[in-house]
Amino acid sequence: MSQQHSADPAPNSAVATVADRRDWWRDAVIYQVYPRSFADSNGDGMGDLAGVRSRLPYLRDLGVDAVWLSPFYASPQADAGYDVADYRAVDPMFGNLLDADALIREAHGLGLRIIVDLVPNHSSDQHEWFKRALAEGPGSPLRERYHFRPGKGADGELPPNDWESVFGGPAWTRVTEPDGTPGEWYLHLFAPEQPDFDWNHPAVGDEFRSVLRFWLDMGVDGFRIDVAHGLVKAEGLPDLGSHEQLKLLGNDATPFFDQDGVHEIYREWRTVLDEYSGDRIFVAEAWTPTVERTADYVRPDELHQAFNFQYLSTHWDAEDLHACIDRTLDAMRPVGAPATWVLSNHDVTRHATRFANPAGLGTQLRVAGDRELGLRRARAATLLMLALPGSAYLYQGEELGLPDVVDLPDEVRQDPAYFRGAGQDGFRDGCRVPIPWSRTGSSYGFGSGGSWLPQPPGWGGLSVEAQTGVAGSTLELYRSALAVRGERADLGAGDRVEWLRAPEGVLAFRRGAFTCTTNTRGETVTVPAHGRVLLASAEVAVTDGGEVLLPADATVWWTTD
Repeated sequence: MSQQHSADPAPNSAVATVADRRDWWRDAVIYQVYPRSFADSNGDGMGDLAGVRSRLPYLRDLGVDAVWLSPFYASPQADAGYDVADYRAVDPMFGNLLDADALIREAHGLGLRIIVDLVPNHSSDQHEWFKRALAEGPGSPLRERYHFRPGKGADGELPPNDWESVFGGPAWTRVTEPDGTPGEWYLHLFAPEQPDFDWNHPAVGDEFRSVLRFWLDMGVDGFRIDVAHGLVKAEGLPDLGSHEQLKLLGNDATPFFDQDGVHEIYREWRTVLDEYSGDRIFVAEAWTPTVERTADYVRPDELHQAFNFQYLSTHWDAEDLHACIDRTLDAMRPVGAPATWVLSNHDVTRHATRFANPAGLGTQLRVAGDRELGLRRARAATLLMLALPGSAYLYQGEELGLPDVVDLPDEVRQDPAYFRGAGQDGFRDGCRVPIPWSRTGSSYGFGSGGSWLPQPPGWGGLSVEAQTGVAGSTLELYRSALAVRGERADLGAGDRVEWLRAPEGVLAFRRGAFTCTTNTRGETVTVPAHGRVLLASAEVAVTDGGEVLLPADATVWWTTD
């Protein structure tokens, strides 16, 4: 029998209540916190763990089940913390390990679980292993833990292969050796400050199993695995050949993403996690060509959840959404994993702005579009998402209806892809602007010392303070939706929906006594009533014949009980 581990609960906490709900993750609503933009406790303009901790009651009252924290580890911040120098330390800008411990314990005391980011594809170039690999020169055993290779050409002046970075430019950087001469090249699928680990080396696996145990012993409830599809590269690192600029979500197979070898790593990780009590989980950020490939990551002996990026990138169109929902549920059912649904995160334009623009522009937009249209669709899309079986992810500030800040001055941008020309996702700063808590103040309640990215005028009108208690506000819509979802066993649970006949451009499905109807058309439609209205993203009206006038871009929830 495997050994069971558990962190000591905080005195007088509700940890036992949290731990009692088995398989909580199958229908959980998980809220992503981007720590540097959530709440600033010390007035330095940068969010921190103490700030997150101070806002935990807000998240409990919002009605979420768990909080996923983007990286807060020691890092030079070349890519907002996704370049980790020490996986067992908190970066001073966010606090220290005592702050992390207090946050975990207080969250548990409030009935919230904590999921932390893990970045196993690459480290920072300031990681001790990489620094030693450079200092020791060619032949150093430390270089075997990364992908160091001699260059091509007469003097090794060309990269080892034709791979490109996701952020633009070559995926290889040549080093200057200790004697001052140009030397080997190292692989980085992202920024040059993020050298990729070579997972063929046993020390890499040993290290990350140790890192898992470190945070599990601290009491975290799970891990979101960054670039979960990228750890293993094809043997020999073969050329990619003719191709367009690399995209994270593409339809073509590559020798560096979604290789079958990643699954053995996650089977090993699962044995570690299963030693611990408390129903802890792994969540994969796996950008795969199809949702069927995504399902491979959540087989019973591997990970628990995987983000559904196909759903995130689906247009606001009833037919497309219907197809994506069916395909997702059909793919997850054979492996017994829950579907996941997500509309926004820290890497894509907020959906209130994506939906404000014409379809087909992708997930990174640079124009504001029709703000009223975008918010109307975003509210409807949220109710649709929360009505589907499985687990849902919310990104901080979407409950306020925040748009992307598309007009940030060039001089304030910090996304590393922005400075690398042809790279994708160079405008991610727009979804990372610190969120507003109050109507006024130097940073609308984010902190007392301004914010690391400038907040736009009028941000206070979208704040938590401005929307709390206001009937019809987006915040109150989210609170009501999450309360209803938490009260009803027919929401979240299960793995299928019963589709109902509906007019063109309208989605309607039943789950037990519950029915969801979504109008994706730009005009009001007449639909049948399916009981009494539980909640709607916009005002609905009943006709003389007992049917309902469902406004453009709106969702309504019904019940017959």
